Amino acid sequence: MTYKGHVKNGAVVMDQPVALPEGTPVEVAVAKQSSDEKHHFRGAIMEFAGKVTGLPEDASTNVDHYLYGHPKQ
Repeated sequence: MTYKGHVKNGAVVMDQPVALPEGTPVEVAVAKQSSDEKHHFRGAIMEFAGKVTGLPEDASTNVDHYLYGHPKQ
């Protein structure tokens, strides 16, 4: 059986009431985004492209080094 819902405040909320017994195992699969949603996200994130200044020349290659202290590549 398939139920639909959405994420709200970090928890899955069903669109319609669902009466499942306590402890019932469930499986959650994330639905694919529509192309409109993907396009909107790309546009929103591109607002920040090229805004950061003063990064080391190898920042994109060694992002884990600069964020988490991992060895440089």
